[in-house]
Amino acid sequence: MNKRLNTVLFVLGASLVNVLIMLILFLALFVVFARFIAPSLPPGANQLIMVLIFVLAIGATYFIYHRMVKWLSNKVDMNKYFDPIFGKRQK
Repeated sequence: MNKRLNTVLFVLGASLVNVLIMLILFLALFVVFARFIAPSLPPGANQLIMVLIFVLAIGATYFIYHRMVKWLSNKVDMNKYFDPIFGKRQK
Protein backbone atom coordinates (compact mmCIF):
# COMPACT_ATOMS: atom_id res chain seq x y z
CA MET A 1 0.00 0.00 0.00
CA ASN A 2 1.17 3.49 -0.73
CA LYS A 3 1.09 6.57 1.49
CA ARG A 4 -2.03 8.03 -0.14
CA LEU A 5 -4.07 4.86 0.44
CA ASN A 6 -2.78 4.63 4.01
CA THR A 7 -3.87 8.22 4.60
CA VAL A 8 -7.35 7.64 3.19
CA LEU A 9 -7.83 4.46 5.23
CA PHE A 10 -6.54 6.18 8.38
CA VAL A 11 -8.93 9.12 7.95
CA LEU A 12 -11.89 6.80 7.34
CA GLY A 13 -10.99 4.59 10.30
CA ALA A 14 -10.33 7.53 12.59
CA SER A 15 -13.65 9.11 11.62
CA LEU A 16 -15.48 5.86 12.37
CA VAL A 17 -13.75 5.57 15.75
CA ASN A 18 -14.63 9.19 16.53
CA VAL A 19 -18.31 8.64 15.75
CA LEU A 20 -18.40 5.40 17.76
CA ILE A 21 -16.82 7.07 20.78
CA MET A 22 -19.38 9.87 20.62
CA LEU A 23 -22.27 7.41 20.24
CA ILE A 24 -21.10 5.31 23.18
CA LEU A 25 -20.63 8.35 25.41
CA PHE A 26 -23.98 9.83 24.43
CA LEU A 27 -25.83 6.56 25.06
CA ALA A 28 -24.06 6.01 28.38
CA LEU A 29 -24.88 9.52 29.60
CA PHE A 30 -28.44 9.20 28.30
CA VAL A 31 -29.02 5.90 30.13
CA VAL A 32 -27.68 7.31 33.39
CA PHE A 33 -29.82 10.42 32.98
CA ALA A 34 -32.98 8.51 32.01
CA ARG A 35 -32.58 5.99 34.81
CA PHE A 36 -31.80 8.28 37.73
CA ILE A 37 -32.56 11.92 36.99
CA ALA A 38 -35.28 12.22 34.33
CA PRO A 39 -38.23 10.85 36.34
CA SER A 40 -37.96 13.65 38.89
CA LEU A 41 -37.72 16.55 36.41
CA PRO A 42 -40.39 18.30 34.31
CA PRO A 43 -40.39 17.61 30.52
CA GLY A 44 -39.01 21.05 29.66
CA ALA A 45 -35.95 20.50 31.81
CA ASN A 46 -35.45 17.05 30.27
CA GLN A 47 -35.19 18.58 26.81
CA LEU A 48 -32.59 21.08 27.97
CA ILE A 49 -30.56 18.37 29.69
CA MET A 50 -30.67 16.24 26.52
CA VAL A 51 -29.00 19.08 24.62
CA LEU A 52 -26.47 19.41 27.44
CA ILE A 53 -25.75 15.66 27.30
CA PHE A 54 -25.18 15.91 23.54
CA VAL A 55 -22.76 18.83 23.92
CA LEU A 56 -20.98 17.07 26.79
CA ALA A 57 -20.60 13.92 24.65
CA ILE A 58 -19.07 15.96 21.83
CA GLY A 59 -16.62 17.65 24.20
CA ALA A 60 -15.60 14.41 25.88
CA THR A 61 -15.20 12.75 22.48
CA TYR A 62 -12.83 15.50 21.38
CA PHE A 63 -10.73 15.04 24.51
CA ILE A 64 -10.56 11.23 24.19
CA TYR A 65 -9.92 11.32 20.43
CA HIS A 66 -7.20 13.96 20.82
CA ARG A 67 -5.42 11.85 23.44
CA MET A 68 -5.67 8.72 21.27
CA VAL A 69 -4.20 10.45 18.20
CA LYS A 70 -1.43 12.00 20.31
CA TRP A 71 -0.58 8.56 21.74
CA LEU A 72 -0.60 7.04 18.24
CA SER A 73 1.60 9.78 16.82
CA ASN A 74 4.14 9.10 19.59
CA LYS A 75 4.17 5.38 18.74
CA VAL A 76 4.13 5.60 14.91
CA ASP A 77 6.22 7.74 12.57
CA MET A 78 3.38 9.48 10.71
CA ASN A 79 5.64 10.88 7.97
CA LYS A 80 6.82 7.39 7.09
CA TYR A 81 3.35 5.91 6.50
CA PHE A 82 1.02 8.81 5.66
CA ASP A 83 0.85 11.61 3.09
CA PRO A 84 0.25 15.10 4.46
CA ILE A 85 -3.44 15.95 4.19
CA PHE A 86 -2.79 19.66 3.82
CA GLY A 87 0.31 21.13 2.31
CA LYS A 88 2.31 21.32 -0.87
CA ARG A 89 3.24 18.22 -2.77
CA GLN A 90 6.77 17.94 -4.01
CA LYS A 91 7.09 16.99 -7.65
